[in-house]
Amino acid sequence: MNSHEAVFYEKLDREIVRCGLCPHNCVIQKGKSGICGTRKNDGGTLISEIYGRLTAVAMDPIEKKPLYHFHPGSSILSIGTKGCNMKCPYCQNWHISQDPAAHTSYHSAESIVESALREGSIGIAYTYSEPIIWFEYVYDTSVLARKKGLKNVMVTNGFINREPLDRLLEVVDAMNIDLKTFREETMRTVQKARLADVIATIKRVYEKGCHIELTTLVVTGINDDLNEMRDIIDFISSIDRNIPWHISRYYPSYKYDRKATDIHFMTKVHEEAEKKLNFVYCGNIPAGEQGHDTHCPSCGATVIRRSGYFTKVEQLNGSACSACGHDLRIVR
Repeated sequence: MNSHEAVFYEKLDREIVRCGLCPHNCVIQKGKSGICGTRKNDGGTLISEIYGRLTAVAMDPIEKKPLYHFHPGSSILSIGTKGCNMKCPYCQNWHISQDPAAHTSYHSAESIVESALREGSIGIAYTYSEPIIWFEYVYDTSVLARKKGLKNVMVTNGFINREPLDRLLEVVDAMNIDLKTFREETMRTVQKARLADVIATIKRVYEKGCHIELTTLVVTGINDDLNEMRDIIDFISSIDRNIPWHISRYYPSYKYDRKATDIHFMTKVHEEAEKKLNFVYCGNIPAGEQGHDTHCPSCGATVIRRSGYFTKVEQLNGSACSACGHDLRIVR
């Protein structure tokens, strides 16, 4: 075990601590762990039990995160740990996010940065499970990566307090944030979190100039409601209609066995979203379906073509459409 003292906590009476990393603000008794299962009160000191502990490491296409407007066509070293501060019953990565016994192996921050450089990666993606609860290791590794000219990417549920978020935004270049629902009651009862805090994170990340893309897993019986999808569309467009939105098809997993999301519903959501958002993508659906390519919102030219994770940049001049000159704000 590579324990590491946590940041963002306070010591209370009788060796009790309060974690301040995420909005759960867990009050943790001696010898116990917080909701995420990875931050433990060790005799009045809060420790991270997952510092440097990896469940997975791989070179992935950046599009797999998914990030479609951040160095399209590139590869990024992707690492993950175990644990999560949400409890989605349909979790697609439950074997590492919800299983406290998931196998891990230790990798120092220095070795991860060295691996990224050796593999020709554009940077490091903190993904697979929830990187927020891995804060100390993510931050330390990101600082080292930045010094070596590497990019840092987070794929996250966005359930984090303001101070640690701002610290991460000093070193993180791009985030894909899961907007799991737009109903506070659903977030409270299903994900065991609070929607208002996720919305605050999305607004803050955008405000601070970090590249942002959003993902909504459309889950049968939970959020496959067109009115809810319209509310999400309105929310995103109220911030910036150029924020890419990825709608992803759910498949039965973990404790949830409802049938996979109806593709016709996905298509309808895509059509609705295109009325107010410039960039809408569909994930986990057959390559022949719509919603994979990037089109210029000004002239309609196909600027990036995708088939699975194969990406071909066709009509981009820097971040602009080479056909009409419209700036698509794609980071390259």
